[in-house]
Amino acid sequence: MKFLFFSRFYRGFQHIFYYLCNQMEVFYKPKEISRNHIQARTKGEAKGRFAPSPSGRMHFGNVYAALLSWLSVKKKGGLWVLRIEDLDPQRCKLEYALQLEDDLRWLGLDWDEGGTENRGNCGPYLQSQRSEIYEEYLNRLNKTGLTYPCTCTRADIMATQAPHESDGRIVYKGTCRPANIPSKEAERITSSTPAAIRLYVPDMQIDFTDGHYGVQSVNLTTHCGDFVLRRKDGAWAYQLAVVVDDALMGITEVVRGRDLLLSASQQLYLYNILSLPAPEFIHFPLLCNEAGQRLSKRDKSLDMGVLRSQYTPEQIIGEIAYYAGQTDRPEPMNTEELLKIFTWEKVPTNDITIN
Repeated sequence: MKFLFFSRFYRGFQHIFYYLCNQMEVFYKPKEISRNHIQARTKGEAKGRFAPSPSGRMHFGNVYAALLSWLSVKKKGGLWVLRIEDLDPQRCKLEYALQLEDDLRWLGLDWDEGGTENRGNCGPYLQSQRSEIYEEYLNRLNKTGLTYPCTCTRADIMATQAPHESDGRIVYKGTCRPANIPSKEAERITSSTPAAIRLYVPDMQIDFTDGHYGVQSVNLTTHCGDFVLRRKDGAWAYQLAVVVDDALMGITEVVRGRDLLLSASQQLYLYNILSLPAPEFIHFPLLCNEAGQRLSKRDKSLDMGVLRSQYTPEQIIGEIAYYAGQTDRPEPMNTEELLKIFTWEKVPTNDITIN
């Protein structure tokens, strides 16, 4: 399915962006992207990725995510990349990354590029080793005048939330935003207090077509507001890192859980500003426990340590095939056998409760 930006997105973005630039008597043209940084794409070549955070042992839900991303790109004859998203040094450990690699191989899921050994030409594949790359792209965004420092604490931000915003989303109201956007450096608030870097978002709709959930329309102002690119402690924010990495690694499809569906709009906004090629997004339903909660590392009975002691790889793959709608009942099978019958049309859209 082709990835779509509808015409009103382009027209609306260009109108707002260039009008603001003209108000400052400047003309911004995105700096030409260094082509030697971007993996060349062969016409028709598919490239997907699995990008776990090594903050603990993989569980059944992680395996489900890895398997669907592998099946989707391998069905197209493409390449599967393993990227280690270890941006949080407090939670992420190399030992967990090595363990998840061992678990993937045990399941029969080997990767064509990436991993801790940095296999391939687009490395490094550990985000903790890519800080200089993120710095380069943050500098490009700074030059647009659309970024600014933010000293707000979480308590400050929560105090501005409307009573109806009860779905867990935090919408930033622009407390530290400069009076003029795009802003000149001299107009931005300066402080000795540690500050995050935020990206201004206009009041506009971003429309796109998800490969599984269809047409989506998101207003960035009401969905998230100006969002963080770099945290106060200097750690890189997910939105910037994932956009830069997927573009430079030549990723053509991003397959992930539907809890990240709306965040695709923020990423598309970044792709557009940076003039980077955007992938197709394909989201899938979440696996939930009997309490209706998304599976997580708290579900110790479903982590890979327990699963490997009680089941074969074929039994685990067969269970996932059943929950993903590919078979009528759980039957042991390996990854290659499942690949032959896999189709997105059979994957449910509603979240899935596992027993």
